[in-house]
Amino acid sequence: MYNLKRDVNVYSEIGFLKTVLLHRPGEEIENLTPNYLEKLLFDDIPFLKVARTEHDTFAKVLKENGVEVLYLENLAAVAIKDENIKEKFLNEFIKDSGVSDISVLDRLKIYLYSMPEKEMIDKIMSGVRKNEVGINEEFDQYPFILEPMPNLYFTRDPFASIGKGITLNSMKSETRRRESIFPKYIFKYHPDFMDSNIPVWYRRCEMYSLEGGDELVLSKEVLAFGHSQRTDYEAILKFAHSILSGDDTFKVILIFDIPKARAFMHLDTVFTMLDYDKFTVHTEIEEELKINAVTYDSLKKELVIIEEKDKLDNVLSKYLNRDVTLIRCGDKVISAREQWNDGSNTLAISPGKVITYERNYVTNEILDKNNISVIAIPSSELSRGRGGPRCMSMPISREDI
Repeated sequence: MYNLKRDVNVYSEIGFLKTVLLHRPGEEIENLTPNYLEKLLFDDIPFLKVARTEHDTFAKVLKENGVEVLYLENLAAVAIKDENIKEKFLNEFIKDSGVSDISVLDRLKIYLYSMPEKEMIDKIMSGVRKNEVGINEEFDQYPFILEPMPNLYFTRDPFASIGKGITLNSMKSETRRRESIFPKYIFKYHPDFMDSNIPVWYRRCEMYSLEGGDELVLSKEVLAFGHSQRTDYEAILKFAHSILSGDDTFKVILIFDIPKARAFMHLDTVFTMLDYDKFTVHTEIEEELKINAVTYDSLKKELVIIEEKDKLDNVLSKYLNRDVTLIRCGDKVISAREQWNDGSNTLAISPGKVITYERNYVTNEILDKNNISVIAIPSSELSRGRGGPRCMSMPISREDI
């Protein structure tokens, strides 16, 4: 069987999107119940049939615009095809899931290991109930041995492509921590990636949390990171030392200190890049911000951090060497509503051409008036997970601009 040799190449947010990684929502959505929504980081329960239809439309739009679409679940299944790797993966996943009872662990391993690779991947993503391995479920007890992973369709967060390398992220919440095991095995063992010598700028075993929604590639030299509810300042500095001291092209990392609240979960929920000089922005980060500009002193072999307080447009203009336009998602009431449904979370598939949720019609009209080409997709169910088109996609390769 012939395998491609794939490289990671992401040096912007807007260069033509060549290859992207998605996860089609699966049975994990059906395992959401009201009692466990907060624990699993959801506010509501999407209707899976409609969510899948909406997600298929998203993938169809990408393909129609020349984007190669890969699926997380398919790549992971191929990566663990070898029996030894499959066993290693399963042992690591079960350990990460906190299963310690020996009798339960043995039943679980026998149950999962007997499955074909793709079936096993789908099952551990959807969750394993006690009654599936012969354990009686008391009505008032937690029913899962392996918790479902409903956040997986937001492929942006468990890892991120930056330059020619990746970050394998240490997720903030325990319920999402296991998600980064899939890209770990894909990039290490999938035949398309394993010989590509792809650098890993940050690893999932790190103490401090880092999530992909807080990682934006503004240019070949400038990165923007959110110090947010989900990403620790210390993690950004560790990443910064790793990438800035290497041989990639990046020179500066701008750390945006944003509110530590669910409505401002990640930087990309309040700020995304649309074109060379245009950005969506939520009104609450439009005014003066505290921003740390991080560079690397190669002689002293240490980071240099300069704190700045300025308006967002001034900072972006300074570091991108061009005038920029910030586009608000409507007035105070409208922007609050549409930002909750990820009006600012756009996915650029080329400069000035973006995918958005159709429900954010005010934002979409404003983007259109600013000469941004908008492709709006259905989103009544997908949006219940509190993530937009950027959250649902992980670019593997973009054309350089």
